[in-house]
Amino acid sequence: MLSVYLSKRFRQSKQKTGFVSLLSKASTLGVMLGVAVLIIALSVINGFEQQLEERLLSVVPQVSYQAPYDPIDNWQDKVALLNKHPRIVAAAPEINLTAMVQYKGQLKAAQVKGIEPSIHAKVSSVSRYIEGSNLSELNSGTLILGDRIAEHLKLILGDKVTLLVANKQASQPLSAPKRITVTLIGVVKMGGPIDESIALVNLADLQQALNLNPSQTTGLRAKVQDVFDAHQIAMAAGSSLPDLVYVNSWFRTQGSLYQDIQMVRTIVFLVVFLIIAVASFNIVSSMVMEVKEKQANIAILKTMGAKDRTIFATFAMQGVGYALVGALFGTVVGVLLAINLPDLFNAIFNQPDNNPLAGVYFVEFLPSKLVWSDILITLGVTFILALLASVYPAWQATKTEPASVLGNS
Repeated sequence: MLSVYLSKRFRQSKQKTGFVSLLSKASTLGVMLGVAVLIIALSVINGFEQQLEERLLSVVPQVSYQAPYDPIDNWQDKVALLNKHPRIVAAAPEINLTAMVQYKGQLKAAQVKGIEPSIHAKVSSVSRYIEGSNLSELNSGTLILGDRIAEHLKLILGDKVTLLVANKQASQPLSAPKRITVTLIGVVKMGGPIDESIALVNLADLQQALNLNPSQTTGLRAKVQDVFDAHQIAMAAGSSLPDLVYVNSWFRTQGSLYQDIQMVRTIVFLVVFLIIAVASFNIVSSMVMEVKEKQANIAILKTMGAKDRTIFATFAMQGVGYALVGALFGTVVGVLLAINLPDLFNAIFNQPDNNPLAGVYFVEFLPSKLVWSDILITLGVTFILALLASVYPAWQATKTEPASVLGNS
């Protein structure tokens, strides 16, 4: 208790001296900015990771099985086999191919997916981003198209478009493509690259174009319980299929994006950690000057019977106190900005033309997600650094010799 009291008294008296007070305030401000920046940066990275899992990975295939040569027969039985796996939530048939969307002489490439609407809703949440129609209305002869493709071709709902599909059964390699005439009933408006590539048609339309019977498909896809363990689940569940298939997971198509997020997290943490470390060790200079300034007080305390551990604790608390004040204010600032960051981003970039995320990432807004464990780790690291930075000045204070100090005064 004596150390706490002395630390408080020294802190109050030091406000009367300008330069030492300026150094301590600068150290506190540096810690505050470092903590705030780290909380904001980690919240943005957590937000991107959350959107990757809840948004992008809920639409793209988490696990897929593609037939390399012959189509998969009796897909209903194969879907039932996959559904029996304990770590698979649902499975569905799917035909994937690249085709051209043609409208009034204009062409745009698209990734066309032939799906069974009632089953597809169990493995994909694309229906959340469909405007103008429902996924259940995707009957034979209808089309749901990515918003960017529809905008490029100047399409409106109800327009009839033509899908040009490569004729793989033709004897000549340059044979004319097969044409599928469909009516646009909805658009996928998700934001990001998916809007520029996706096209959904009924499974029956592509089965007919590829000369498949209703029980045949070229691929299967599955939704898994743990998306970050999708590859292992894909291999384990795929072993139950009797067909020869290529096994894929989202790690092959979107894995680089996930790795980029993790790499940025590591880099940001290290860089801002160094900023906090520099700010924390600036406490050393201010504390050394304070110890020099307070040598007479230390000498008097020692002559009155104060022990070295009391002197050490007094100045250690002083240094840690500066850092904790900065960390506390930095946490408040960081949390408030992290919570309101998406609104601030939308207020600044309120026009599609000046949005730096438009068409680049899988989201067109700046996500943010506070994780309290990150805040606790940040505060813990700051406390340890401040404690380490305070050890040397506090130790120097215990080496004060009362006779030499008071004799010279």
